Amino acid sequence: MKTYRQGPETKRLLLRAMTVDDADVFLALRSHPQVIRYTGDEPFHSIEEARTAIAQYPDFDKVGFGRWCCVLKESRAVIGFCGLKYLPELDAVDLGYRLLPEYWGQGLATEASQACIAFGFDVLGLDRIIGLVIPQNAASIRVLEKVGMKLDGEIEYEGQAALRYSVRRAVWTRAGEAGG
Repeated sequence: MKTYRQGPETKRLLLRAMTVDDADVFLALRSHPQVIRYTGDEPFHSIEEARTAIAQYPDFDKVGFGRWCCVLKESRAVIGFCGLKYLPELDAVDLGYRLLPEYWGQGLATEASQACIAFGFDVLGLDRIIGLVIPQNAASIRVLEKVGMKLDGEIEYEGQAALRYSVRRAVWTRAGEAGG
């Protein structure tokens, strides 16, 4: 199995596996009330919790891909994460993203998500990618729609009602793909 710790690159972003050196940003993401409001995640309370979570993140070793750190090319600042995660309980690959609030509204989540979908279809050979979102998360719904996903159902996931969006390789288009 090939492992993809280096993710795609966009006009403004480099995507790569998170390391324990990124624990400060991961702590900020997992402890910011606005960031975790719609995730169902418990907040982290220490840098050690963040380091441990990064060190124990199994996806790259288990399936070869996962959520990548989003790094701004211009400043080298780590601003969040975006990537694909295999969900065995749904037998599906999910697109997920989180950015620090100061980077919201700049099209970065859409740019990173487009690149991750292209990677999933072109490199991993996936047929379908889903996006799970809490119905109240209008901003995240807009990102999923901008990257070509369509609502295809409602499910309960990890004890929460969620909307399931999806896109198939056969119908996905790069038209408007951010960052190219």
